[in-house]
Amino acid sequence: MADEKTTPMAALKQTLLSLSVSLSYYCIGLVRGYSAPAVPSMHATAPDLLPSKNIASWVSSIPPFGAFFGSLVAFPLMHRIGRKYTVLIASPLWVTSWILIATADDWRVLFLARMLSGFGAGLSLPAAQVYVSECSDPKIRGVIGSLPALAMSFGILVMYIMGKFFHWRVLAWICCGMASCLFLAVACFPQSPVWLKTRKQYEKAHYSAKWLHLQGFSIDPKASANVTVEQKEKQSTVAPPKPFSKEALLRREILIPLGIGLVLLSIQQLSGIDAVVFFTVEIFHAAGSSMDGHLATIIVGTVQVLSNGAALFVVDRAGRKPLLIMSGLIMCIAMASMGAAFHLNSIGNTCFGYLPVVSLIVFMIGFSIGFGSIPFLLMGELFPTAQRSLLSSLAGSFNLAMMFTVIKTYHPLEDLITTSGTFLMYSVLCALGVVFVITCVPETKGRELESIQKLFERRPQPLHQQELGSEKASHDNPVFSASDEIVHHHAKSIDTKL
Repeated sequence: MADEKTTPMAALKQTLLSLSVSLSYYCIGLVRGYSAPAVPSMHATAPDLLPSKNIASWVSSIPPFGAFFGSLVAFPLMHRIGRKYTVLIASPLWVTSWILIATADDWRVLFLARMLSGFGAGLSLPAAQVYVSECSDPKIRGVIGSLPALAMSFGILVMYIMGKFFHWRVLAWICCGMASCLFLAVACFPQSPVWLKTRKQYEKAHYSAKWLHLQGFSIDPKASANVTVEQKEKQSTVAPPKPFSKEALLRREILIPLGIGLVLLSIQQLSGIDAVVFFTVEIFHAAGSSMDGHLATIIVGTVQVLSNGAALFVVDRAGRKPLLIMSGLIMCIAMASMGAAFHLNSIGNTCFGYLPVVSLIVFMIGFSIGFGSIPFLLMGELFPTAQRSLLSSLAGSFNLAMMFTVIKTYHPLEDLITTSGTFLMYSVLCALGVVFVITCVPETKGRELESIQKLFERRPQPLHQQELGSEKASHDNPVFSASDEIVHHHAKSIDTKL
């Protein structure tokens, strides 16, 4: 089925759904980018609102902490009410948080409102990506699945630009209106057919897949019922484990995809991306750059959006794995260059005033073509259908915890190993990420979701097929190819002796 071409109507409907759902990531971008222009505006117009630098720091960085808990809550919601309604719940939460921010006269209200906005981001972060991945054909899933990340970077850029012209309260009211648009945009689309199938709502799943024109997704409720009757006696003898039981969750087809997802999301954050996003102006000032910090912020944000847009046209042609490798290498070089810029400035060499902005532009290009979007895309591809809600929720929570850690440790690391050392550390971590991708990450380009899940299953094969099977497994899935190859070789030798 993966070789069939996606029809124009299918591409249109699936793209419209993805764009509408991606508004949630756009709203996350607004939350992430708000503190950069808003905190200076608060200091200028309401100096008593943030009485200390420490309070201002917490108001800026608390959303990822709230998002951590939101992502944990996303699991039961995604499982019980579906991906669509989990995304929809984030909309009124954001509306409430932006109203509280716009009317706040005390830093405690700001703190709680920012935490609430982060909670909404945590709800929609895994739900929106899984929703989009489950509602798209394999041939265009790479493009459509990358739209949320593009929307997030666009939201950050829009906030940077608006912050140059609007008061912090006006910014909050504008964001409140955009959060309302999210609810209206997503409400008219059907539920994920994959989720409906897991809930045994076969007629609704069939209708949803038909409306989206999904390839290779057809359900006959009568056939499903007949199969159940025919296999009832067999199933009563050997009952399969419940999807969230200990036995089910400790299987290799669960643990390996989860491990790959967690490591990729760790690399995404340990590259230093959110230290750059949250402290761009400060970084440029500290590096002694001759360019205006606010202008540099807008330039870096623009480059990120353009790079994310360009990545849409290559993710389904080049594949996920090559883009991740290229992304990690570019980020590694850019962060090393950034460390060199700070080192030169610390010894009094100011001849390279534009090196920081060039380094961050190159870094954003590298981040956007790979690690900015592909880890989220792979969350919807690698995780098994039955456990996708739980695993996506855990991965999202882990990602947000890492984000909060990177943001809060940036300044302590500056004091401990200098700013130059901090960026060189990010560079080394990016290099380690490249090694991991080369050795452990499978290619999923053009594959059906069910065939991707089979990559991680260990299934017995006939002896005469094991030699070819081992070669294919080694190519498709390097995580466990070596051990399987040894088993296949041993089996072959036994077969020859017999």
